[in-house]
Amino acid sequence: MFKIAILGCENSHANNFLKQLKEGRHDDVTVVGVYSDEEAPCQKIHDEFGTYVMKSYDELVGQVDGIMITARHGDNHYKYAKPYLPSGIPMFIDKPITCNGEEAVEFMREAKKYNVRLCGGSSCKYLETITEMAKQVKDGEFGTIRGGNICAPLAMQSPYGGFYFYSQHLVEMMTTVFGNEVQEVSALACGDDMAFVAKYASYAITGSYSSEGWYYHATVFGGKGLRSEKCEFTSVPTQIEFDDMYDLLCGKEMKESYDDFIRPVFILNALETSMKSGKSEKVNVIPV
Repeated sequence: MFKIAILGCENSHANNFLKQLKEGRHDDVTVVGVYSDEEAPCQKIHDEFGTYVMKSYDELVGQVDGIMITARHGDNHYKYAKPYLPSGIPMFIDKPITCNGEEAVEFMREAKKYNVRLCGGSSCKYLETITEMAKQVKDGEFGTIRGGNICAPLAMQSPYGGFYFYSQHLVEMMTTVFGNEVQEVSALACGDDMAFVAKYASYAITGSYSSEGWYYHATVFGGKGLRSEKCEFTSVPTQIEFDDMYDLLCGKEMKESYDDFIRPVFILNALETSMKSGKSEKVNVIPV
């Protein structure tokens, strides 16, 4: 039996993972504790699932086989992970991985030092439309890529990190379809919305962040064709996320390198800087 703790249970992820276990998925995994800086979410989980409420986020160091960090505020992710890193146990880290590039690099260097295998980020990279488009791009079905657009929600005024709270969803949708090699970005804020251009080597992708409507949409166009489609949500993305964690618990390797795992943080940092400066900004990724 694998014992895990869920740290930061303010959003729907913790409940979703617990429901999967209750329904019999991965029945050799048990959640032995949950923690949040907010009392109400923990109490709600305890009432529904009977899960033990931890007194501190580091209470179960040395007592679990893995942790899942699902705190709403990205500033808590590395803080929650840090006491558990020397144990070498696998970790799921929700989006955003962190809100700061330097902290992200420190996080990954510590993870690499202790051979901590990681998964997580945005579940939107597992939306069916996104995975299908990514395969079509890889297989050359669109021919030479000439551009595209990704649309996703933004909560600029969120108390859980503002711009960073939801913004990694769009970025990982984009990098899943078009790749990680964003060279520079140029962003423009319009009230609580934002539009941006992400420059790749031979084409540019536009991003549309909307504070209303909660739309997820993707467009790819190339020399041989075009696809533009709304991205529909199902239970599959969060199931795949839990499968990823389960694979790590079973000893399998990470799907991404440490560098790729934190690349969205640097794209987000460049977008925020560009939004404030009004200038194009390079995406500077520090190798781990």
